Amino acid sequence: MNVPGYRIRYQTVEIGDLDIHLRTLRDLNQYSDESGVAARSDIPPASWPLFGVVWASSQVLANYMLEFDIERLRILEVGCGIGLTSLMLSHRQADITATDRHPEVAGFLEINTRLNGLETIPYHQCDWKDQNDHMGQFDLILGSDLVYEPGHAELLSAFIDHHARARSEVVTVGPGRREQSRFNHCMTDLGYRHWYESPEDTSYLEAPFRGRIQHYSRT
Repeated sequence: MNVPGYRIRYQTVEIGDLDIHLRTLRDLNQYSDESGVAARSDIPPASWPLFGVVWASSQVLANYMLEFDIERLRILEVGCGIGLTSLMLSHRQADITATDRHPEVAGFLEINTRLNGLETIPYHQCDWKDQNDHMGQFDLILGSDLVYEPGHAELLSAFIDHHARARSEVVTVGPGRREQSRFNHCMTDLGYRHWYESPEDTSYLEAPFRGRIQHYSRT
């Protein structure tokens, strides 16, 4: 099945013993604006396809969360893109909510949820600038490869702080972009304790992963 204006592919990503079936964009050259949605957004054409492929950081996050203790936690995935971690956590019957600003994410997430035989994952399209939403607050907030442009650190840290409960944890994974250091400082200034670790095993990736798993907690 094709999507108007896009070339797509179907793939299966193995997360431990779980097979996550995905419909994604075929590559990063896919761009379509038949309905004029892209023109009305502030997402440049070069960044438009980024949501629709599987990134190494998202695979590291999904694998890390496979054994994470999620009992009684309300969880938010920020900038979920194709939704790999949200789908995996839904397999684990987690209380997971996904969010992204890209207008195409909702359609892909809905179809990928059905491909995996899962219940509907609560989803909100919102920008990090918009804090007047109705999602509420969460015990655990997740994200992968989120800060890659100037200003992202300030926007994301404020968005996370707005949605984090007084006692909360934040886990992000990134390849070590320049903005990561700025984000760490922003989270520390907001009262979060910060530490990081390297993933123990990334043999499931096609290339070595030089990024880190970042932790922030507030008690």
